Amino acid sequence: MDYKVLYRKYRPADFNHLVGQDSIKKILVNSIINDKIAHAYIFTGPRGTGKTSTAKIFARALNCLNPQNGISCGECENCKNFNQSPDIIELDAASNNSVDDIRNIVDSVNIAPTNSKYKIYIIDEVHMLSTSAWNAFLKTLEEPPHNVIFILATTEPQKLPATILSRCQRFDFKRISNEDIIKRLEIVCKESNIEITEGALKIISVLAEGAMRDALSILERCVQDGENKIDEDKIKDLVGIPKITFVHSIVDAIVEYDIDKALASMDEILNQGKDLNNFLWEIIKYVKDVLIYKSSGKAELYSEDEVTNIKNLSDKVTKEKLVNLIYELSNLENDMKWSTQKTIMFQAGIIKLCSKEIGTGGDIEDRLEKIENYLKSGKIAITNNSTVYNNVPSGVTTNNVVRNNVPKMQVTQTVSNSTVNAQPMTKKYSNDLSKSWPKIVNDLKQNGKIVLYTNLMNTSAEQVGDSVVEIKFRKGMTAFGKAVLDKQENIKEISNLVSMACGKNMQIKYINDVQNQVVEHHPEDDIQKLASESDIPFNIV
Repeated sequence: MDYKVLYRKYRPADFNHLVGQDSIKKILVNSIINDKIAHAYIFTGPRGTGKTSTAKIFARALNCLNPQNGISCGECENCKNFNQSPDIIELDAASNNSVDDIRNIVDSVNIAPTNSKYKIYIIDEVHMLSTSAWNAFLKTLEEPPHNVIFILATTEPQKLPATILSRCQRFDFKRISNEDIIKRLEIVCKESNIEITEGALKIISVLAEGAMRDALSILERCVQDGENKIDEDKIKDLVGIPKITFVHSIVDAIVEYDIDKALASMDEILNQGKDLNNFLWEIIKYVKDVLIYKSSGKAELYSEDEVTNIKNLSDKVTKEKLVNLIYELSNLENDMKWSTQKTIMFQAGIIKLCSKEIGTGGDIEDRLEKIENYLKSGKIAITNNSTVYNNVPSGVTTNNVVRNNVPKMQVTQTVSNSTVNAQPMTKKYSNDLSKSWPKIVNDLKQNGKIVLYTNLMNTSAEQVGDSVVEIKFRKGMTAFGKAVLDKQENIKEISNLVSMACGKNMQIKYINDVQNQVVEHHPEDDIQKLASESDIPFNIV
Protein backbone atom coordinates (compact mmCIF):
# COMPACT_ATOMS: atom_id res chain seq x y z
CA MET A 1 0.00 0.00 0.00
CA ASP A 2 1.59 3.24 -1.20
CA TYR A 3 -0.85 5.69 0.40
CA LYS A 4 0.21 7.34 3.66
CA VAL A 5 -1.99 9.44 5.85
CA LEU A 6 -0.91 13.06 6.15
CA TYR A 7 0.45 12.90 9.67
CA ARG A 8 2.76 10.04 8.64
CA LYS A 9 3.64 11.53 5.29
CA TYR A 10 4.61 14.87 6.81
CA ARG A 11 6.22 13.60 9.99
CA PRO A 12 9.40 15.69 10.40
CA ALA A 13 12.57 13.88 9.34
CA ASP A 14 15.06 16.27 10.96
CA PHE A 15 15.22 19.15 13.42
CA ASN A 16 14.66 21.72 10.67
CA HIS A 17 11.10 20.46 10.20
CA LEU A 18 10.25 20.06 13.89
CA VAL A 19 7.47 22.51 14.82
CA GLY A 20 6.83 24.28 18.09
CA GLN A 21 9.61 22.86 20.29
CA ASP A 22 12.44 25.29 19.64
CA SER A 23 14.04 25.16 23.10
CA ILE A 24 14.16 21.36 23.14
CA LYS A 25 15.51 21.32 19.59
CA LYS A 26 18.29 23.74 20.53
CA ILE A 27 19.43 21.68 23.53
CA LEU A 28 19.46 18.38 21.65
CA VAL A 29 21.31 19.84 18.68
CA ASN A 30 23.94 21.39 20.95
CA SER A 31 24.39 18.12 22.80
CA ILE A 32 25.22 16.42 19.47
CA ILE A 33 27.58 19.19 18.37
CA ASN A 34 29.42 19.16 21.70
CA ASP A 35 29.26 15.38 22.02
CA LYS A 36 27.56 15.58 25.41
CA ILE A 37 25.09 12.73 25.10
CA ALA A 38 23.20 11.41 28.12
CA HIS A 39 22.47 7.72 28.48
CA ALA A 40 18.75 8.19 29.11
CA TYR A 41 16.10 10.76 28.20
CA ILE A 42 12.45 11.24 29.09
CA PHE A 43 10.18 13.11 26.67
CA THR A 44 6.91 14.16 28.28
CA GLY A 45 3.97 16.25 27.14
CA PRO A 46 0.48 16.15 25.61
CA ARG A 47 -0.36 13.90 22.69
CA GLY A 48 0.62 14.95 19.21
CA THR A 49 3.28 17.45 20.30
CA GLY A 50 6.20 15.63 18.68
CA LYS A 51 7.66 13.39 21.41
CA THR A 52 8.07 10.26 19.30
CA SER A 53 9.04 12.26 16.20
CA THR A 54 11.72 14.09 18.17
CA ALA A 55 13.01 10.79 19.55
CA LYS A 56 13.42 9.45 15.99
CA ILE A 57 14.96 12.70 14.74
CA PHE A 58 17.43 12.66 17.63
CA ALA A 59 18.26 9.01 17.04
CA ARG A 60 18.82 9.62 13.31
CA ALA A 61 21.11 12.57 14.04
CA LEU A 62 23.11 10.57 16.60
CA ASN A 63 23.86 7.80 14.11
CA CYS A 64 24.27 10.03 11.05
CA LEU A 65 27.66 9.59 9.40
CA ASN A 66 27.86 13.22 8.25
CA PRO A 67 25.83 15.41 10.63
CA GLN A 68 25.58 19.09 9.72
CA ASN A 69 25.62 21.26 12.82
CA GLY A 70 23.91 18.57 14.86
CA ILE A 71 21.33 17.78 12.16
CA SER A 72 21.24 14.56 10.14
CA CYS A 73 22.35 14.88 6.54
CA GLY A 74 19.62 12.65 5.12
CA GLU A 75 21.99 11.33 2.47
CA CYS A 76 24.24 8.84 4.22
CA GLU A 77 23.54 5.12 4.44
CA ASN A 78 22.47 5.28 8.07
CA CYS A 79 20.00 8.09 7.35
CA LYS A 80 18.47 6.32 4.35
CA ASN A 81 18.17 2.99 6.16
CA PHE A 82 17.09 4.46 9.48
CA ASN A 83 13.66 2.81 9.56
CA GLN A 84 15.17 -0.61 8.88
CA SER A 85 18.19 -0.22 11.14
CA PRO A 86 18.67 -3.05 13.67
CA ASP A 87 20.29 -0.54 16.01
CA ILE A 88 17.09 1.45 16.46
CA ILE A 89 14.68 -0.54 18.63
CA GLU A 90 11.17 0.83 19.11
CA LEU A 91 8.90 -0.59 21.78
CA ASP A 92 5.29 0.29 22.57
CA ALA A 93 4.97 -0.16 26.32
CA ALA A 94 1.20 -0.07 26.09
CA SER A 95 1.23 -3.60 24.64
CA ASN A 96 4.70 -4.74 25.68
CA ASN A 97 4.73 -3.94 29.35
CA SER A 98 5.59 -7.21 31.02
CA VAL A 99 8.75 -8.08 32.86
CA ASP A 100 9.68 -10.51 30.06
CA ASP A 101 9.60 -7.69 27.49
CA ILE A 102 11.99 -5.66 29.58
CA ARG A 103 14.25 -8.64 30.20
CA ASN A 104 14.62 -9.04 26.44
CA ILE A 105 15.90 -5.44 26.32
CA VAL A 106 18.22 -6.04 29.25
CA ASP A 107 19.67 -9.09 27.52
CA SER A 108 20.20 -7.27 24.22
CA VAL A 109 21.95 -4.13 25.49
CA ASN A 110 25.26 -5.90 25.74
CA ILE A 111 25.24 -6.67 22.03
CA ALA A 112 27.23 -4.01 20.20
CA PRO A 113 25.61 -1.88 17.46
CA THR A 114 25.74 -3.46 14.00
CA ASN A 115 26.77 -0.50 11.85
CA SER A 116 25.94 2.55 13.97
CA LYS A 117 27.60 4.55 16.69
CA TYR A 118 24.77 3.98 19.16
CA LYS A 119 22.14 1.38 19.86
CA ILE A 120 19.07 3.41 20.70
CA TYR A 121 15.92 2.16 22.43
CA ILE A 122 12.78 4.26 21.96
CA ILE A 123 10.08 3.17 24.41
CA ASP A 124 6.71 4.86 23.85
CA GLU A 125 3.94 5.13 26.47
CA VAL A 126 6.51 4.09 29.03
CA HIS A 127 4.19 4.83 31.95
CA MET A 128 2.33 1.62 31.07
CA LEU A 129 5.18 -0.63 32.25
CA SER A 130 4.34 -2.83 35.21
CA THR A 131 6.06 -2.48 38.58
CA SER A 132 8.00 -5.68 38.06
CA ALA A 133 9.10 -4.48 34.63
CA TRP A 134 10.42 -1.25 36.16
CA ASN A 135 12.31 -3.21 38.79
CA ALA A 136 13.92 -5.34 36.11
CA PHE A 137 14.77 -2.25 34.06
CA LEU A 138 16.15 -0.03 36.80
CA LYS A 139 19.73 -1.26 36.99
CA THR A 140 20.21 -1.30 33.24
CA LEU A 141 18.74 2.19 32.87
CA GLU A 142 21.12 3.50 35.52
CA GLU A 143 24.32 2.01 34.08
CA PRO A 144 23.87 0.98 30.44
CA PRO A 145 26.84 0.30 28.12
CA HIS A 146 28.48 3.44 26.78
CA ASN A 147 27.03 2.93 23.29
CA VAL A 148 23.41 2.43 24.44
CA ILE A 149 20.86 5.26 24.74
CA PHE A 150 17.33 5.04 26.08
CA ILE A 151 14.63 7.51 25.02
CA LEU A 152 11.42 7.17 27.02
CA ALA A 153 8.23 8.91 25.86
CA THR A 154 5.10 9.41 27.95
CA THR A 155 2.05 11.60 28.35
CA GLU A 156 1.83 10.87 32.08
CA PRO A 157 5.20 11.37 33.79
CA GLN A 158 3.56 11.41 37.21
CA LYS A 159 3.07 7.65 36.89
CA LEU A 160 6.77 7.00 36.52
CA PRO A 161 8.76 5.90 39.59
CA ALA A 162 10.91 8.61 41.13
CA THR A 163 13.92 6.32 40.81
CA ILE A 164 13.45 6.34 37.03
CA LEU A 165 12.89 10.07 36.72
CA SER A 166 16.05 10.84 38.66
CA ARG A 167 18.17 8.78 36.24
CA CYS A 168 17.02 10.51 33.05
CA GLN A 169 17.27 13.90 31.40
CA ARG A 170 13.74 15.21 31.20
CA PHE A 171 12.28 17.33 28.39
CA ASP A 172 8.76 18.70 28.71
CA PHE A 173 7.03 19.23 25.37
CA LYS A 174 4.52 22.07 25.23
CA ARG A 175 1.37 22.34 23.19
CA ILE A 176 2.05 23.75 19.75
CA SER A 177 0.72 27.27 19.27
CA ASN A 178 -2.11 27.97 16.84
CA GLU A 179 0.23 30.17 14.79
CA ASP A 180 2.79 27.36 14.37
CA ILE A 181 0.06 24.88 13.46
CA ILE A 182 -1.33 27.24 10.83
CA LYS A 183 2.13 27.79 9.30
CA ARG A 184 2.73 24.04 9.07
CA LEU A 185 -0.73 23.40 7.60
CA GLU A 186 -0.12 26.04 4.94
CA ILE A 187 3.03 24.18 3.85
CA VAL A 188 1.23 20.84 3.81
CA CYS A 189 -1.71 22.24 1.84
CA LYS A 190 0.60 23.86 -0.69
CA GLU A 191 2.54 20.63 -1.25
CA SER A 192 -0.68 18.58 -1.41
CA ASN A 193 -2.54 20.99 -3.75
CA ILE A 194 -5.25 21.66 -1.16
CA GLU A 195 -7.18 24.93 -1.34
CA ILE A 196 -8.08 26.10 2.13
CA THR A 197 -9.40 29.38 3.51
CA GLU A 198 -7.74 31.33 6.27
CA GLY A 199 -10.79 30.85 8.47
CA ALA A 200 -10.64 27.08 7.97
CA LEU A 201 -6.99 27.03 9.01
CA LYS A 202 -7.87 28.92 12.19
CA ILE A 203 -10.66 26.49 13.03
CA ILE A 204 -8.39 23.47 12.54
CA SER A 205 -5.70 25.01 14.73
CA VAL A 206 -8.22 25.58 17.51
CA LEU A 207 -9.72 22.09 17.20
CA ALA A 208 -6.26 20.51 17.32
CA GLU A 209 -5.69 21.88 20.83
CA GLY A 210 -1.94 22.14 20.36
CA ALA A 211 -1.48 18.72 18.72
CA MET A 212 0.00 18.78 15.22
CA ARG A 213 -0.98 15.19 14.58
CA ASP A 214 -4.62 16.00 15.34
CA ALA A 215 -4.46 19.02 13.04
CA LEU A 216 -3.21 16.90 10.14
CA SER A 217 -5.85 14.25 10.84
CA ILE A 218 -8.64 16.86 10.71
CA LEU A 219 -7.20 18.25 7.48
CA GLU A 220 -7.20 14.79 5.93
CA ARG A 221 -10.82 14.16 6.88
CA CYS A 222 -11.79 17.28 5.01
CA VAL A 223 -10.28 16.08 1.71
CA GLN A 224 -11.56 12.53 1.83
CA ASP A 225 -14.51 13.50 -0.38
CA GLY A 226 -12.14 14.01 -3.28
CA GLU A 227 -12.51 17.79 -3.37
CA ASN A 228 -9.33 19.54 -2.34
CA LYS A 229 -11.23 22.65 -1.25
CA ILE A 230 -11.83 23.41 2.40
CA ASP A 231 -13.75 26.25 4.03
CA GLU A 232 -15.17 26.88 7.50
CA ASP A 233 -18.58 25.33 6.85
CA LYS A 234 -17.05 22.14 5.49
CA ILE A 235 -14.97 21.64 8.61
CA LYS A 236 -17.89 22.33 10.91
CA ASP A 237 -20.11 19.88 9.05
CA LEU A 238 -17.52 17.12 9.12
CA VAL A 239 -16.52 17.58 12.75
CA GLY A 240 -20.06 18.21 13.98
CA ILE A 241 -19.45 21.74 15.21
CA PRO A 242 -22.47 24.06 15.04
CA LYS A 243 -22.27 27.38 13.28
CA ILE A 244 -21.11 30.29 15.36
CA THR A 245 -24.54 31.90 15.05
CA PHE A 246 -26.10 29.12 17.12
CA VAL A 247 -23.38 29.39 19.74
CA HIS A 248 -23.80 33.17 19.96
CA SER A 249 -27.56 32.79 20.21
CA ILE A 250 -27.28 30.39 23.16
CA VAL A 251 -24.78 32.56 25.04
CA ASP A 252 -26.82 35.69 24.36
CA ALA A 253 -29.93 33.94 25.68
CA ILE A 254 -28.09 32.97 28.87
CA VAL A 255 -26.87 36.52 29.39
CA GLU A 256 -30.35 37.97 28.82
CA TYR A 257 -32.12 35.19 30.77
CA ASP A 258 -34.19 34.40 27.67
CA ILE A 259 -35.30 30.79 28.06
CA ASP A 260 -37.50 30.82 24.93
CA LYS A 261 -34.59 31.95 22.77
CA ALA A 262 -32.31 29.31 24.28
CA LEU A 263 -34.87 26.55 23.72
CA ALA A 264 -35.35 27.57 20.08
CA SER A 265 -31.58 27.45 19.44
CA MET A 266 -31.24 24.10 21.20
CA ASP A 267 -34.09 22.61 19.16
CA GLU A 268 -32.43 23.66 15.93
CA ILE A 269 -29.10 22.17 17.02
CA LEU A 270 -30.75 18.89 18.01
CA ASN A 271 -32.68 18.73 14.74
CA GLN A 272 -29.40 19.03 12.84
CA GLY A 273 -28.00 16.06 14.76
CA LYS A 274 -24.97 17.97 16.06
CA ASP A 275 -22.87 16.41 18.76
CA LEU A 276 -23.86 18.00 22.07
CA ASN A 277 -20.42 17.57 23.60
CA ASN A 278 -18.86 19.50 20.72
CA PHE A 279 -21.59 22.11 20.96
CA LEU A 280 -21.00 22.59 24.67
CA TRP A 281 -17.26 22.81 24.04
CA GLU A 282 -17.94 25.55 21.49
CA ILE A 283 -20.11 27.44 24.00
CA ILE A 284 -17.38 27.29 26.65
CA LYS A 285 -14.76 28.45 24.17
CA TYR A 286 -17.03 31.28 22.99
CA VAL A 287 -17.66 32.50 26.54
CA LYS A 288 -13.90 32.36 27.15
CA ASP A 289 -13.33 34.45 24.03
CA VAL A 290 -15.94 36.98 25.18
CA LEU A 291 -14.13 37.21 28.52
CA ILE A 292 -10.78 37.72 26.76
CA TYR A 293 -12.28 40.40 24.55
CA LYS A 294 -13.81 42.18 27.52
CA SER A 295 -10.45 42.06 29.30
CA SER A 296 -8.10 42.87 26.43
CA GLY A 297 -10.18 43.83 23.38
CA LYS A 298 -8.75 40.90 21.37
CA ALA A 299 -10.70 38.37 19.31
CA GLU A 300 -8.19 37.15 16.76
CA LEU A 301 -9.86 33.99 15.48
CA TYR A 302 -13.14 35.58 14.40
CA SER A 303 -14.41 37.51 11.41
CA GLU A 304 -15.36 41.17 11.68
CA ASP A 305 -19.07 40.38 12.00
CA GLU A 306 -18.40 37.82 14.72
CA VAL A 307 -16.12 40.27 16.55
CA THR A 308 -18.97 42.80 16.49
CA ASN A 309 -21.30 40.22 18.05
CA ILE A 310 -18.72 39.44 20.72
CA LYS A 311 -18.30 43.15 21.46
CA ASN A 312 -22.05 43.66 21.81
CA LEU A 313 -22.29 40.62 24.07
CA SER A 314 -19.38 41.76 26.24
CA ASP A 315 -21.15 45.08 26.83
CA LYS A 316 -24.10 43.25 28.37
CA VAL A 317 -22.26 41.19 30.96
CA THR A 318 -19.64 41.56 33.70
CA LYS A 319 -16.32 39.74 33.88
CA GLU A 320 -17.44 38.06 37.08
CA LYS A 321 -20.50 36.61 35.43
CA LEU A 322 -18.46 35.34 32.46
CA VAL A 323 -16.07 33.57 34.82
CA ASN A 324 -18.98 32.04 36.74
CA LEU A 325 -20.57 31.00 33.48
CA ILE A 326 -17.41 29.17 32.39
CA TYR A 327 -17.36 27.28 35.69
CA GLU A 328 -21.03 26.36 35.39
CA LEU A 329 -20.64 25.19 31.78
CA SER A 330 -17.56 23.16 32.70
CA ASN A 331 -19.51 21.46 35.47
CA LEU A 332 -22.28 20.73 32.97
CA GLU A 333 -19.72 19.24 30.59
CA ASN A 334 -18.45 16.96 33.34
CA ASP A 335 -21.99 15.90 34.28
CA MET A 336 -22.79 15.08 30.66
CA LYS A 337 -19.78 12.75 30.42
CA TRP A 338 -21.37 10.38 32.93
CA SER A 339 -24.98 10.83 31.97
CA THR A 340 -26.94 8.35 29.85
CA GLN A 341 -29.39 11.13 28.94
CA LYS A 342 -27.07 13.77 27.50
CA THR A 343 -29.84 15.66 25.71
CA ILE A 344 -31.94 16.06 28.84
CA MET A 345 -28.90 17.00 30.90
CA PHE A 346 -27.85 19.58 28.32
CA GLN A 347 -31.29 21.17 28.05
CA ALA A 348 -31.75 21.27 31.81
CA GLY A 349 -28.32 22.83 32.28
CA ILE A 350 -28.92 25.60 29.74
CA ILE A 351 -32.37 26.36 31.15
CA LYS A 352 -30.83 26.61 34.62
CA LEU A 353 -28.27 29.11 33.37
CA CYS A 354 -31.07 31.14 31.78
CA SER A 355 -32.93 31.38 35.09
CA LYS A 356 -32.18 34.36 37.31
CA GLU A 357 -33.13 32.49 40.44
CA ILE A 358 -30.63 29.68 39.99
CA GLY A 359 -28.32 31.00 37.30
CA THR A 360 -24.85 32.45 37.36
CA GLY A 361 -25.34 35.30 39.70
CA GLY A 362 -27.91 37.25 37.72
CA ASP A 363 -29.95 37.88 40.85
CA ILE A 364 -26.87 39.36 42.54
CA GLU A 365 -26.20 41.55 39.55
CA ASP A 366 -29.76 42.79 39.60
CA ARG A 367 -29.37 43.72 43.25
CA LEU A 368 -26.11 45.48 42.51
CA GLU A 369 -27.83 47.39 39.74
CA LYS A 370 -30.55 48.46 42.16
CA ILE A 371 -27.94 49.68 44.60
CA GLU A 372 -26.10 51.56 41.86
CA ASN A 373 -29.29 53.17 40.64
CA TYR A 374 -30.14 54.17 44.19
CA LEU A 375 -26.73 55.77 44.58
CA LYS A 376 -27.11 57.62 41.28
CA SER A 377 -30.52 58.90 42.30
CA GLY A 378 -28.92 61.18 44.89
CA LYS A 379 -30.56 59.56 47.88
CA ILE A 380 -27.25 58.09 48.94
CA ALA A 381 -23.89 59.79 48.80
CA ILE A 382 -20.41 58.88 49.98
CA THR A 383 -19.03 60.76 53.00
CA ASN A 384 -16.07 60.56 55.32
CA ASN A 385 -17.81 62.37 58.14
CA SER A 386 -19.28 60.86 61.24
CA THR A 387 -22.75 59.59 60.73
CA VAL A 388 -26.04 60.93 61.83
CA TYR A 389 -29.13 58.86 61.62
CA ASN A 390 -32.43 60.45 60.97
CA ASN A 391 -35.37 58.60 62.29
CA VAL A 392 -38.23 60.93 62.86
CA PRO A 393 -41.98 60.70 62.90
CA SER A 394 -43.88 61.24 59.73
CA GLY A 395 -44.02 64.79 58.42
CA VAL A 396 -40.56 65.78 59.56
CA THR A 397 -37.92 66.52 56.91
CA THR A 398 -34.25 65.76 57.46
CA ASN A 399 -30.83 66.77 56.35
CA ASN A 400 -28.03 64.20 56.56
CA VAL A 401 -29.04 60.66 57.33
CA VAL A 402 -26.16 58.26 57.94
CA ARG A 403 -25.64 54.77 59.20
CA ASN A 404 -22.29 53.30 60.26
CA ASN A 405 -21.69 49.57 60.53
CA VAL A 406 -17.97 49.38 59.78
CA PRO A 407 -15.50 52.21 60.24
CA LYS A 408 -13.75 51.38 56.95
CA MET A 409 -16.59 52.63 54.74
CA GLN A 410 -19.31 55.17 55.25
CA VAL A 411 -22.41 55.91 53.23
CA THR A 412 -24.59 58.96 53.82
CA GLN A 413 -28.18 59.09 52.76
CA THR A 414 -29.51 62.53 51.96
CA VAL A 415 -33.28 62.70 52.12
CA SER A 416 -33.52 66.40 51.36
CA ASN A 417 -31.49 69.58 51.61
CA SER A 418 -33.87 71.27 53.99
CA THR A 419 -33.17 71.69 57.68
CA VAL A 420 -35.17 70.08 60.42
CA ASN A 421 -38.40 71.87 61.06
CA ALA A 422 -38.70 72.62 64.73
CA GLN A 423 -42.33 72.08 65.72
CA PRO A 424 -43.74 72.57 69.20
CA MET A 425 -44.83 69.39 70.91
CA THR A 426 -46.53 68.51 74.15
CA LYS A 427 -43.78 67.90 76.67
CA LYS A 428 -44.03 64.89 78.94
CA TYR A 429 -40.54 65.03 80.48
CA SER A 430 -38.17 67.67 81.86
CA ASN A 431 -36.11 69.90 79.61
CA ASP A 432 -32.89 68.12 80.59
CA LEU A 433 -32.93 65.03 78.38
CA SER A 434 -29.95 63.42 80.12
CA LYS A 435 -31.86 63.47 83.43
CA SER A 436 -35.21 62.41 81.98
CA TRP A 437 -33.75 59.58 79.90
CA PRO A 438 -33.94 56.93 82.70
CA LYS A 439 -37.62 57.87 83.12
CA ILE A 440 -38.15 57.47 79.37
CA VAL A 441 -36.54 54.04 79.40
CA ASN A 442 -38.56 52.98 82.45
CA ASP A 443 -41.78 54.07 80.71
CA LEU A 444 -40.94 51.63 77.95
CA LYS A 445 -41.01 48.87 80.57
CA GLN A 446 -44.30 50.09 81.98
CA ASN A 447 -45.79 50.19 78.48
CA GLY A 448 -44.87 46.56 77.88
CA LYS A 449 -41.84 47.25 75.63
CA ILE A 450 -39.70 44.79 77.59
CA VAL A 451 -37.26 43.89 74.78
CA LEU A 452 -36.71 47.54 73.89
CA TYR A 453 -36.32 48.41 77.58
CA THR A 454 -33.74 45.67 78.10
CA ASN A 455 -31.58 46.94 75.23
CA LEU A 456 -31.76 50.58 76.37
CA MET A 457 -31.42 50.17 80.15
CA ASN A 458 -27.64 50.63 80.11
CA THR A 459 -27.68 53.67 77.86
CA SER A 460 -27.59 57.40 78.26
CA ALA A 461 -29.00 60.15 76.03
CA GLU A 462 -27.85 63.66 75.32
CA GLN A 463 -29.07 66.37 72.97
CA VAL A 464 -26.38 67.49 70.54
CA GLY A 465 -27.03 70.67 68.67
CA ASP A 466 -30.50 71.78 67.80
CA SER A 467 -31.94 68.63 66.26
CA VAL A 468 -29.86 65.56 67.19
CA VAL A 469 -30.04 63.21 70.18
CA GLU A 470 -27.15 60.84 70.83
CA ILE A 471 -27.99 57.54 72.58
CA LYS A 472 -24.80 56.03 74.00
CA PHE A 473 -24.34 52.32 74.70
CA ARG A 474 -21.82 52.17 77.55
CA LYS A 475 -21.47 48.39 77.44
CA GLY A 476 -21.69 48.11 73.69
CA MET A 477 -24.44 46.83 71.41
CA THR A 478 -25.06 43.14 70.89
CA ALA A 479 -25.99 41.78 67.48
CA PHE A 480 -29.44 40.97 68.84
CA GLY A 481 -29.78 44.41 70.30
CA LYS A 482 -28.85 46.05 67.03
CA ALA A 483 -31.43 43.95 65.21
CA VAL A 484 -34.08 45.02 67.68
CA LEU A 485 -33.20 48.69 67.46
CA ASP A 486 -33.10 48.54 63.65
CA LYS A 487 -36.80 47.72 63.49
CA GLN A 488 -38.79 50.62 62.14
CA GLU A 489 -41.48 50.44 64.79
CA ASN A 490 -38.86 50.65 67.56
CA ILE A 491 -37.05 53.50 65.83
CA LYS A 492 -40.33 55.40 65.64
CA GLU A 493 -41.10 54.67 69.30
CA ILE A 494 -37.74 56.04 70.50
CA SER A 495 -37.98 59.02 68.19
CA ASN A 496 -41.40 59.94 69.55
CA LEU A 497 -40.15 59.73 73.13
CA VAL A 498 -37.08 61.93 72.64
CA SER A 499 -39.14 64.39 70.60
CA MET A 500 -41.62 64.77 73.47
CA ALA A 501 -38.74 65.20 75.90
CA CYS A 502 -37.20 67.95 73.80
CA GLY A 503 -40.44 69.56 72.75
CA LYS A 504 -39.74 69.21 69.05
CA ASN A 505 -38.99 66.64 66.41
CA MET A 506 -35.50 65.20 66.78
CA GLN A 507 -33.06 63.01 64.92
CA ILE A 508 -31.46 60.14 66.80
CA LYS A 509 -27.96 58.74 66.64
CA TYR A 510 -26.59 55.59 68.33
CA ILE A 511 -23.08 55.73 69.80
CA ASN A 512 -21.25 52.51 70.69
CA ASP A 513 -18.90 53.67 73.44
CA VAL A 514 -17.08 50.36 73.69
CA GLN A 515 -15.90 50.41 70.08
CA ASN A 516 -15.97 54.21 69.78
CA GLN A 517 -18.16 53.67 66.76
CA VAL A 518 -21.36 55.24 65.63
CA VAL A 519 -24.19 52.82 65.13
CA GLU A 520 -27.17 54.22 63.33
CA HIS A 521 -30.33 53.18 61.65
CA HIS A 522 -31.56 53.78 58.19
CA PRO A 523 -35.08 54.01 56.87
CA GLU A 524 -33.94 52.32 53.67
CA ASP A 525 -33.23 48.89 55.16
CA ASP A 526 -33.82 47.21 51.86
CA ILE A 527 -30.57 48.65 50.47
CA GLN A 528 -28.52 47.10 53.26
CA LYS A 529 -30.42 43.88 52.82
CA LEU A 530 -29.64 43.76 49.12
CA ALA A 531 -25.96 44.29 49.78
CA SER A 532 -25.89 41.66 52.51
CA GLU A 533 -27.71 39.06 50.44
CA SER A 534 -25.38 39.71 47.55
CA ASP A 535 -22.31 39.16 49.76
CA ILE A 536 -20.97 42.57 48.80
CA PRO A 537 -18.37 44.38 50.92
CA PHE A 538 -20.75 47.31 51.16
CA ASN A 539 -21.90 48.89 54.37
CA ILE A 540 -24.45 51.56 54.95
CA VAL A 541 -22.67 53.57 57.57
